[in-house]
Amino acid sequence: MAEKKPKTTRAARKTSERMDIRTIATAANVSIATVSRTINRVPTVNPKIAKRVWEVIDRLDYFPNTQARALVSGRSRIFGLIVSEITNPFFPELIQGFEDIAVEHGYEILVSSTNYDPQRMTHCIRRMLERKVEGVAIMTFGIEEPLLEQLASRNVPLVFIDVGPERPGISILKVDYQHGIRQGVQHLAALGHRRISFISGPKRLHSAQSRAAAFSAALQECGIAVDASTIIEGDHTMEGGIAATEKLLAAKNRPTAVMCSNDMTAIGVLHKLYRAGLRVPDDLSVIGFDDIHIAQVTIPPLTTIQMSRFDIARAAVTALRNHVAHSSDSHPQREYNIETSLIVRESTGFPHGAMTDLRKTRPKPAIKR
Repeated sequence: MAEKKPKTTRAARKTSERMDIRTIATAANVSIATVSRTINRVPTVNPKIAKRVWEVIDRLDYFPNTQARALVSGRSRIFGLIVSEITNPFFPELIQGFEDIAVEHGYEILVSSTNYDPQRMTHCIRRMLERKVEGVAIMTFGIEEPLLEQLASRNVPLVFIDVGPERPGISILKVDYQHGIRQGVQHLAALGHRRISFISGPKRLHSAQSRAAAFSAALQECGIAVDASTIIEGDHTMEGGIAATEKLLAAKNRPTAVMCSNDMTAIGVLHKLYRAGLRVPDDLSVIGFDDIHIAQVTIPPLTTIQMSRFDIARAAVTALRNHVAHSSDSHPQREYNIETSLIVRESTGFPHGAMTDLRKTRPKPAIKR
């Protein structure tokens, strides 16, 4: 028989409603000012006393009034996070990491998605300013000028990814696209691939341009001629990957391998190849970029370039906290490096008919009698 939950009495509800900072101060045997400083995470509070106050808060199930705290302290303790699209699994994973790290340091987060829509972007800005965020991480992989001007003019610290203007209060997360993509191209070249195509992201995005440039440079390092016709513009969606693959399959000289600007594009490639009756990697090797969680369970599991969402989130929160903590006369760290690396799974292999996998053809040793 299920255990019945105790009913909340009217008296108990009234007690909860009347509970305020004075109740916590009395129960913890400290002053109201100490409780206030503890809730606002003022570092000068004795750690043992702060722990006692938080234990009372938890025991009495007290919820501090965040708006009142902001009025008293002059701080919202909210960081904003703006992403370009919420449907791409890369961004929810980034949001999760950003929130985990922000909460760990006593901050709440306010998330907005622009979906590449100027009107939605304006709405995002308004929400951030209305909530008086203490800093904003703009993870749209491209500078949004109106966004920059409205936030920067109010001295809101900003963090961009890849590129940003030279202004005080702005930090940049510099992704090392070249290292991971070079590893991917070298991996394909070592397998024997010489006809390697690349499906880029939208050319208006700085990240897409950087990844395409890194791909071309890596081909040249491996002694493979760069053919502009093998670089196809996509849109970082599964549908874009499908459309790009249709173009590749229609070409007279099909590639033996394709590298994609992100994993969603690569998943679209896998889908189209399956529908076309082609096998991966036997007929075409595929490499993605991002290493979203679903890349581990595609069929076959996707070889990809890892760009850690956790590293990006941690660097973004660290940069914002440094800007908030420093005075206007100081200069917090401007750039934070984000590494990339190749993760080899099962979507890459030898090109069809070009090389034999000796591990499969090696003769079995004779059995001695």
